[in-house]
Amino acid sequence: MAHIIAALRENPTLDMSGVERIMREQNGRAATRANPRPLTKRLLMPFLLRMRAEDTELWRRWALTEEEFTRLVSLLRVKPRRTQSGVATITVITRPETCRGACIFCPTEPGMPKSYLADEPACQRALQSSFDPYLQVSRRLRALSEMGHPTGKAEIIILGGTWDDYPENYRVWFVTRIFRALNGFRGLAAREAGEPKTAGPAGEPAPGPATEEAFAELFTCQRENEDAPVRCVGLVVETRPDCITPESLTFARACGATKIQMGVQSLDEEILAANGRPMTLDTIRRAFALLRLFGFKSHVHVMLNLMGATPESDVAGYRRLMEEGDFRPDEVKLYPCVLIRGAALTGPWQRGEWVPYSHDELVRVCAECLLATPANTRISRMIRDFSAGDILAGDKTANLRQAAEAKAMCLAAERGVPLQEMRSREITRGTLDPGAIALREMPFSTSTGREVFLEWTDDADRLAGFLRLALPSSDLDGTLTAGTPYRSDTALIREVHVYGFAANVGAGPENAQHQGLGRQLVERAAQLAAEAGFARLAVISAVGTRRYYERLGFSPADAPDPHRVATLYQYRSL
Repeated sequence: MAHIIAALRENPTLDMSGVERIMREQNGRAATRANPRPLTKRLLMPFLLRMRAEDTELWRRWALTEEEFTRLVSLLRVKPRRTQSGVATITVITRPETCRGACIFCPTEPGMPKSYLADEPACQRALQSSFDPYLQVSRRLRALSEMGHPTGKAEIIILGGTWDDYPENYRVWFVTRIFRALNGFRGLAAREAGEPKTAGPAGEPAPGPATEEAFAELFTCQRENEDAPVRCVGLVVETRPDCITPESLTFARACGATKIQMGVQSLDEEILAANGRPMTLDTIRRAFALLRLFGFKSHVHVMLNLMGATPESDVAGYRRLMEEGDFRPDEVKLYPCVLIRGAALTGPWQRGEWVPYSHDELVRVCAECLLATPANTRISRMIRDFSAGDILAGDKTANLRQAAEAKAMCLAAERGVPLQEMRSREITRGTLDPGAIALREMPFSTSTGREVFLEWTDDADRLAGFLRLALPSSDLDGTLTAGTPYRSDTALIREVHVYGFAANVGAGPENAQHQGLGRQLVERAAQLAAEAGFARLAVISAVGTRRYYERLGFSPADAPDPHRVATLYQYRSL
């Protein structure tokens, strides 16, 4: 470590390759000793953090300034991409549970939730924690901390079986333990204390509805998280379009959810039925409309190469999903269908009824989908974490997205069109000059009214931050709005996000975060809503961002009963 610190002080432009060179030199010297332990960033980062936390004699001898420490952490950080979108993302897996669906492409592995395999990374962590959400979150926070990632802002993604198929009492218990883990994490101190405690009984509740006491405990944990060192700035649950109702979304808000993942897979009813997923387009349309009325972010799953699909129909269906106001998701997981051992798709594959696309065909389809993705939509993933050994048939390319983006860039150059998809434009590494960015607005129509996507971009079209503003129609059908928080006089902010490497709550400027970009987005949204004739502006706030919106003039509405305490939105008069 001393050699790296000396090099950092001598060379203001020292980068990761320079640090790796120093480690190689030190490892070469150590190789001559018996039982050498090679230096790696995975060893150096926790060592550095521990020396600082314990204020050792070695730490005092190093005499690092805050600026030097920040530079050193950035150089030693393991897998920096983990928090380059602005938050620390933590996936938590629910226990195995019966699923009402009968999709022929879903694998079924004993002891795992439907469609998930034990050797997927998040599932391995869940198995090691016996599916206890407290242990899953605590261990992941500890691992990220030791890798040098700030953990003050956490997005929790709950995956596994369909969320709404689990007993209500289990869901409340599950989320409560997540918040307990967030509230109890103290950085490196958790490592020194050994294995995290389970924060109360880990035994799951009996099936059935959640009790008043269970809700009260959840809401207490949420209020504590508003000021906790690790705040929940987003909570995501996974379900199906046919499970989305005003009641299910009200319950999700009570849990603190702000984003809903749902498996759309295809907009072709015949293809859906052929793959064991009978669902009407009206059901999918209604699900999108309800998500917008509640203010949720929509994160949809789309599957390419389903039985009955063709490359041409996949591209056409994807374009329809992006262009029609009934749909227009905020985020997409674009998965190619593959055959996993034990899935019901095995029979059709053996009979030649389902044939995987060739690699070139699949890359071309993914590239066309990238080009069809508008500036307000993000493709978060293009491949599942299935190992090649689990795939009996279908593409096994681990870097499918990289190949698809390269193809998309070629097609874009040929056609003279830009690649607008959000993830490809995010500002991640490097610094940001606030004077070099401009605010751009993109209005569009939806099934519930109008929306405006506001984004900060620089001259190279790099995305520094954005806001989603919903301006609902004043004459929506009462059969759709019943049971929703819809008010014809209220505009709704569905999401505010600023990119750049994740900065802890209260930290100073770092990349795009903490430079006032989010506040300026909110002020412009308020101005647009007032100009459109709305009297109030509401925001769907995560538990950990309530304080932020309070500082911007938003306040919660009165709660009519205890079960709706956490479903409240924050409001601001215009």
